[in-house]
Amino acid sequence: MKYFNRTDLSFSLCGLNCGLCPMHLGGYCPGCGGGDGNQACSIAKCSLQHNRIEYCFLCSEYPCQRYEGIAEYDSFITHQRQLDDITRAQDIGIDAYNKEQVQKAKILKKLLTDYNDGRRKTFYCLAINLLPLQDIENALNRVIENTSLKNLTTKENAEYLTSLFQNLADRQGLILKLRKKPVEK
Repeated sequence: MKYFNRTDLSFSLCGLNCGLCPMHLGGYCPGCGGGDGNQACSIAKCSLQHNRIEYCFLCSEYPCQRYEGIAEYDSFITHQRQLDDITRAQDIGIDAYNKEQVQKAKILKKLLTDYNDGRRKTFYCLAINLLPLQDIENALNRVIENTSLKNLTTKENAEYLTSLFQNLADRQGLILKLRKKPVEK
């Protein structure tokens, strides 16, 4: 979007973890406020009208009507924990939050490089985005340290890791599938 630029391209204005998005990872989107490639966004327009705030939670009107039902459906990235992520960033501070996201992004790159059978990109992006960092690290370490997995194919390792993430998500009531908004007729 023209004239909409931000310094933090990994955590969006509205609370999405752009650094963990398949579109961002694929080079199709520069991240929220990253210049060319940004889609028109009503929340970005709102930021321009409110002194170019870096995060919506810094606005005196947050949460506004734009957040009603925002976590109900997903785009290319999950919105399931969007409001929780904003709260977490507020609670621990944006620098600490971004450090966690950098660590998650490193793990995601490892998963996509070493444990992707060509069918797991969206699943891994969702898992890394939604699951707590400690759970992700524990699951990955379990795979790395398990010597019986060393002789498995990439597909078999991906299936094993997917089952670990899915079990963690099930226990936390998380959905590791994008929830698309139904098409209105």
